[in-house]
Amino acid sequence: MQKIKIVVDPDLCIGAASCVVVSPETFRMNEDNKAVVLDHGKDGNVYEREVEVTDEELANIKLGAESCPTLAISIFDEAGNKIFPN
Repeated sequence: MQKIKIVVDPDLCIGAASCVVVSPETFRMNEDNKAVVLDHGKDGNVYEREVEVTDEELANIKLGAESCPTLAISIFDEAGNKIFPN
């Protein structure tokens, strides 16, 4: 398991919801039609969250972030290095 931080920029999010389709355990749309970050499907109306993930889960979360047409989702490793977007 590794710890990552997922950040959604609500100003960039246009509500396309592609992240939700690709990674529904991690992303959901809120009442403002902005993506928010979940913790393995549980709780959340937050734009930033640290979660522990497996390599497989990280790959799926990264696919969700890559599917965003405005690159509103950033992923950081435990040391604070940006994993996506590069």
